[in-house]
Amino acid sequence: MKTAIYYKTKRATVNLLIHLFLLTVAVTCIFPLLWMVSSSLKTQEQIFRDTSLIPREFHFENYYLAWKEGGFGRYFLNSIAYTVLVVIGIVVIASLAAYAFSRLRFPGRNILFVMFMAAMMIPIPGSFVPLYVLLNKLHLRDTSFGYILCMINVGLSTSIFLLKTFFDKMPKELEDAARIDGCSKLGIWWNVVLPLSGPVLAVVVVFNALNVWNEYVLALIIFDNKALMPLQVALMTFQGEFITRYPLLMAGLTITALPIIIAYLLMQKYIVKGVTQGAIVG
Repeated sequence: MKTAIYYKTKRATVNLLIHLFLLTVAVTCIFPLLWMVSSSLKTQEQIFRDTSLIPREFHFENYYLAWKEGGFGRYFLNSIAYTVLVVIGIVVIASLAAYAFSRLRFPGRNILFVMFMAAMMIPIPGSFVPLYVLLNKLHLRDTSFGYILCMINVGLSTSIFLLKTFFDKMPKELEDAARIDGCSKLGIWWNVVLPLSGPVLAVVVVFNALNVWNEYVLALIIFDNKALMPLQVALMTFQGEFITRYPLLMAGLTITALPIIIAYLLMQKYIVKGVTQGAIVG
């Protein structure tokens, strides 16, 4: 009896410590977001004097000024277009490549896969110079198409690795049944493989959408035309040589972060749904 009580108490203590640790991590992650939103509703003077998270006065005009002065409308549409096109391109190309690496047998298959994986070890800034030279020679620098191709290339290696790992564990009997029904390889990819790949596709979409939405340095290298720049560039409008307008900067950061947070929350539902489907299939 005492042993059972001891183990029950020990289990409860361990669970309590785990929950406290997770709560601490959650607060650590959420606090900067709360501080950002709070600062976006203050004046420049209040940011340095008022340390409370709830402002005494709410200055919602900061959002209007940030949107108007930063030219957020144009940049916002640019970022949405880049994110959607890049994510679609990565999902299509990476899923086709991963399915080929997982199911097809062709000469040089292992070498090509190792090359894709080796690209993951190259830091993104390390590829800026060859990308710049290549885009210049192809006359794609300072074009939206050139930027989209670069961002697709950035996300391919990791996406192919994640998708291939998932496809390797997928039962081949499902594909055999589809093949008996007359499906081609592309038909199996479209009708069988993709619908069952909900968990990993959701991860690929969220990861790459976040990567494209937050990209800044590569856009500065590729674009000369400010009209083609993504949303992150607009944030530099509020940072001058001698002073930074923090309320407008925080309002701009809130506007920038909000769409990707909403997209993540919406995609989280599909991740859970996809995990459930994957468990049933497995």
